Amino acid sequence: MGEETSPARRAVIVISSHVVRGTVGNRAAVFALEVLGFPVWAVPTVVLPWHPGHGRGTRIVPPPEQFHSLMKDLQRAPWLREVDAVLTGYLGEASQAEAVADLVKAVKACNPGTLYVCDPVIGDSGGLYVPEATAHAVRDQLLPLADLATPNRYELEWLSAAKLPDLRSTIAAALDAPPPAMLVTSAPAMLAERTGNLFLDAGHALLAEHRMIEKPPNGLGDLTAAVYLARMLSGQPPATALQSTTAAVYEILAKTAKRGGDELQLETDKQSLLHPMATVQLHHLLHPGHSRRA
Repeated sequence: MGEETSPARRAVIVISSHVVRGTVGNRAAVFALEVLGFPVWAVPTVVLPWHPGHGRGTRIVPPPEQFHSLMKDLQRAPWLREVDAVLTGYLGEASQAEAVADLVKAVKACNPGTLYVCDPVIGDSGGLYVPEATAHAVRDQLLPLADLATPNRYELEWLSAAKLPDLRSTIAAALDAPPPAMLVTSAPAMLAERTGNLFLDAGHALLAEHRMIEKPPNGLGDLTAAVYLARMLSGQPPATALQSTTAAVYEILAKTAKRGGDELQLETDKQSLLHPMATVQLHHLLHPGHSRRA
């Protein structure tokens, strides 16, 4: 059996890239959410033949007026009350942020309890891989609306305009960011040869870490954001959700690496989304806010 589902299970709007081959962007997030029992409204921000890391390919971005019109259609959809969460990822160009922000506001006006998770897919260890205008639009228009953001450490460096070489500086930057909760992927770990997922909100400072795997395939951030959102919607507390999400994503990564795959193989490893068996270490860290109040 999978995660508990019921007729009340609500929909998630996922807005991100679509690739023909591969498991990144919407291809990762939509699959994971549906396996975990959530209906999905999927909106492509760009269509690509494969992840750009595999080589150049045709890039189809919806004309801005058509993308905005589609977002307006969704805002007035008669089924908007079905939606309990919005997850956004890679944007095809900067003007999409305004249309996405308007949709998030409309969904929240319709359902005040709606969760908005912003995965600011703007860069990695090599720096920004989107135009600065797009990165600024994500930072200025989407992050302030988010209930949870899921940047990797290098995206958080850009967002905070600071180098984050260690756990202490990463925690400080995450707490200073606009969303009330942050899940930072590729975070510094406490042990050597490991990497972590760091979760911070007003009451929690948690780090789940696992063994580092060299040259991982793309899509881990997209998958992490979707799985953690599913755990949240299922009512799991942050520590349980973080440990379970990290275990699921790491287990899928490890299996893919063992096979020599160049893409995550979710269709083969979907059981890992439901019942991960991998062991990850969860650390309850001292929350800086708590220490200041003590």
